[in-house]
Amino acid sequence: VLTIGTGMEEHANYGVDFINATKTIKEICPYVKISGGISNLSFGFRGVMKIRESIHSVFLQHAILESGMDVGIVNAHEMIAYDDLEEDMKLLCENLVFNKTPEATDDMLERTAYERACIDAKKKGLTMPRKPRGKFPNLPRKQFAYDNVQPKPATEPPLPTSEAAQNHTPNPYRNSNITHEKIAAIRAKATNPTPPKIDHCQPSDTYPESFPHFVRGRDSLREYITSLFTSRIAMYDGAMGTMIQNYAKKNKLEEEEYRGERFKDWKCNTKGNNDQLSITQPHIIKGIYKEYLEVGGSDLIGTNTFSSTTIAMGDYEMEDYVYELNYEGARLAREACDEVTAKDPTKPRFVVGAIGPTNRTGSIYPSVEDPSARNVTFDELVDAYFEQVVGLMDGGADILMVETIFDTLNAKAALYAIGEYLEFSGLDIPVFVSGTLVDQSGRTLSGQTGEAFYASIRHAKPMCVGLNCALGAKHMTPFVEKLSKCVECFLHVYSNAGLPNAMGGYDESPDYMAQANKVFFENGWLNMVGGCCGSTPPHIKAIREMSESYKPRKLPDVGRPKMWLSGLEDLKVEDVHNHLGLPFLNVGERCNISGSLRFKKLMMSGDYGTAMDIAKKQVEDGAHVIDINVDDGMLDGLAAMQKFVKIAVTEPEVSKVPFMLDASKFEIVLAGLKWCQGKCIVNSISLKVGEELFKEQATLLKKHGCAVVVMAFDEEGQAATEEEKVRICKRSYDILVNEVKFPPEDIIFDPNVLTIGTG
Repeated sequence: VLTIGTGMEEHANYGVDFINATKTIKEICPYVKISGGISNLSFGFRGVMKIRESIHSVFLQHAILESGMDVGIVNAHEMIAYDDLEEDMKLLCENLVFNKTPEATDDMLERTAYERACIDAKKKGLTMPRKPRGKFPNLPRKQFAYDNVQPKPATEPPLPTSEAAQNHTPNPYRNSNITHEKIAAIRAKATNPTPPKIDHCQPSDTYPESFPHFVRGRDSLREYITSLFTSRIAMYDGAMGTMIQNYAKKNKLEEEEYRGERFKDWKCNTKGNNDQLSITQPHIIKGIYKEYLEVGGSDLIGTNTFSSTTIAMGDYEMEDYVYELNYEGARLAREACDEVTAKDPTKPRFVVGAIGPTNRTGSIYPSVEDPSARNVTFDELVDAYFEQVVGLMDGGADILMVETIFDTLNAKAALYAIGEYLEFSGLDIPVFVSGTLVDQSGRTLSGQTGEAFYASIRHAKPMCVGLNCALGAKHMTPFVEKLSKCVECFLHVYSNAGLPNAMGGYDESPDYMAQANKVFFENGWLNMVGGCCGSTPPHIKAIREMSESYKPRKLPDVGRPKMWLSGLEDLKVEDVHNHLGLPFLNVGERCNISGSLRFKKLMMSGDYGTAMDIAKKQVEDGAHVIDINVDDGMLDGLAAMQKFVKIAVTEPEVSKVPFMLDASKFEIVLAGLKWCQGKCIVNSISLKVGEELFKEQATLLKKHGCAVVVMAFDEEGQAATEEEKVRICKRSYDILVNEVKFPPEDIIFDPNVLTIGTG
């Protein structure tokens, strides 16, 4: 009998191994007896006899009655009968002896500390300490008819709710017909020397009908991508910056060339502004596009527009040229794709409008002195991305890719802007999203895991999600595997050519990089693959050739939808059990002015640091979600909500869980929502404001991708009776699901818990 509960993994099975061995030995060695020194088992818990004898009781119960142990050296006076054990103690001992849970030793150590404190308190006549909650077995969730739906094979990625997407309506590529005032205003201030050609439709008989041929204006690109990505692993391109650097090693590419004739008298240096080359050196950019298409064999190429937003172009004082930069970057790619497609119409090539992260972040504070400080707002990001999207689409982009995401809040702003464009235009444009995990922690720069990142952006219904940059394929492997198990749409990777060397370059050869990507193909994790920093057309060619003998990733089956929230980590509500074993989501109430007098005083005095300690304590005590409410007549709720959330998202122990943003005024929750990179719950909306405003608020929340609490109120007041509660909730549900197209799994009804026992 050897010691368990030491904290060393190799010791964890000593108890169960003895019990199992006892039975086997007696089976194969007739008539023998089995003995052991029982006190050895619990040596790590010496000093607390109750703990030790409880462990012994569980061990002996199973060893004797189930395995046939006959003899043992024991302290007979202290022995405890199995049936006399407290239920929570019995569970702790069962978990420890049989190594049932990874935290079994820690749980027993916590209980040991409590029992030791009880001994001390008795000796000193002190108040008895609070007993640890312990662990409870998880109880089953109440099942309804819709819970028993069997998963079905997916035929395509989840569809956006727009009519065009639902019906697979082909993009007509007649952008001149898109005249929304916001789009028209961007075009009106364009700097293009000549009026840009913004229509890109093709005659319907340009190429034969049906896959693998494709004609713009005739065929649904959504359908085409689904066919392509399910028939083989599609090829994306490689690094634009690396190719520009390689060009500069062989040709003159200095400040003069960056400026070109157009910007020869520009007010500041522009060397390094690679996006500008689409205007000043278009032959270089188009040449790179064609190399990826012809040498690499890319099916899709990204535009040279990574930094083409007003925010990023501020470094070169070229904010006014953003539309033109995006238009030209997309136009050159359109020309290159069309020229290569014409040579082999059975392999159409597509333009992916590349939307980078900008050089500012919504979640990360630039000042160590003030964690609530930011250098950009959500609305500023949306405006910048919207202008970029208009330029890309007018230039001939087929697909929009939000890429190299190191802060998911920026990505949410980009997706919001894309959503606005799709709403204004009525088009169905496939959207891809690509995150960047910055190191082996498997997290973005703003702290999210890959799964939390996906949960935060999945409301936008991207056709393809994946990872790029920061790491080589070898280091990405565990994170790609995790994403492959949770992503509902297609999955891609375009890794770096290894990690940067001391000179900032990349050393992986094409063959080595192809070998590093092989694990993705062997496991069937990908639908599209390419390269990022350090990769070139020969790298893409080698990866393509490596991928050709493997099948693409199968879309996961479609089952019952679940509410999928996120902070720094993801959380599926239907899979949650609380500390009592109940299938129940604990929402911490102590960061609510109405729920905590201490929190109210801290907020009134502006002590946000101590207020964060309250939030941390709630998470430690078992809150799955933190409720944030700053409603008070003496407090500026709009400012307080924003400041609290901005600080909270920088505290990992708080922001690892999702937030519930709670306010009586809709503008306050909306303001807080714009500082949350994760998927939140908004509390609340109701029909009290009237049906039209209710739909307007719900639509806005749907665009932000949050879940929502809906109170059982309507125009006549609060629901008090069973009939009123059911009537109002059903009416709200029908409006949200059938008219707003709000995901039903993201609706939380509050039918009003009212006071009883009043007499």
